[in-house]
Amino acid sequence: MTVPFTGIPLADHGRLYALLHDAGFTDLWTSEVAGTDAFTPLTIGAIATPRMRLGTAVAPVFTRGPGLLAMTAAALAETAPDRFVLGIGASSPVVVGDWNAVPFTEPFKRSRDMLRFLRSALAGETVDREFDTFAVRRFRLERPPASPPPILLAALRPAMLRLAAAEADGTILNWLAATDVPKALDALGDRPAGFDIAARIFVCPTDDADHARALGRRMITSYLTVPAYAEFHRWLGNADLLDPVWSAWAAGDRRGALAAVPDELVDRLVIHGTPHQCKEQIMAYVEAGVTTPMMAPLPTPELTAGGVDALIALIGELAAPSSVERG
Repeated sequence: MTVPFTGIPLADHGRLYALLHDAGFTDLWTSEVAGTDAFTPLTIGAIATPRMRLGTAVAPVFTRGPGLLAMTAAALAETAPDRFVLGIGASSPVVVGDWNAVPFTEPFKRSRDMLRFLRSALAGETVDREFDTFAVRRFRLERPPASPPPILLAALRPAMLRLAAAEADGTILNWLAATDVPKALDALGDRPAGFDIAARIFVCPTDDADHARALGRRMITSYLTVPAYAEFHRWLGNADLLDPVWSAWAAGDRRGALAAVPDELVDRLVIHGTPHQCKEQIMAYVEAGVTTPMMAPLPTPELTAGGVDALIALIGELAAPSSVERG
């Protein structure tokens, strides 16, 4: 499950995490955009649940210095021994440059350099090295984790996917349909045994298709107009569906861009329907090769009206066996 939940104070999340665990959820995963940071909700999870796996998806490689990112990851790995997974990624020019005042330059090299630095630092080594995008002098963690956490690399296109397969413990996929997963796996190429393939899957558990599609259009125009995601969807073969959206967006016509998003694309990228229908669609990602499907619930009329009680009921419904599993 992707956490934290919108509209619910972090102070109340420990109870919800325990409910997720009791319902059968195995993992808590965070993101980092403009809400909470990626690590604080997982620290709550480390204390509230004794066994759940905790992962960042993702911590940007630009917005913290190398040493600080290593210290933060090491602290959480010490708090939740053998349960923490560090997911890192390039993020976007808006998050990195506009909001954090850091130049968004050479994202592939920065991701590669941070991955290599973290691998050494979290192993307790002294790092004194000139990387292509930064230099680190005589850094060594005072409290290296007894068991270094696995590192997953967020990847969209072949070069980053190949880097993940060669040097990381897994990859994190985002904003793709279940039918797109095989193309991403082909681009990964050879990878070691146990390589984790995680995917964030947006889920809008409601019978109100109009609501789900309206929300999906807003999200698609916000995300898939970002250059990295636009190139990703060109690579996936969705240019015909998205060209009208990109043209309207580039012209400053935000309403036109929203209107140009076809239902077909929304229905591929944002799962919606009853909780059991959503669960069965999530299983399609698993059948395609995803090893860690990360649900990301979106607001619905039912959740807005029902609040925490509706969320608790939804957790139970999403955890219930689907007809795919029963069959």
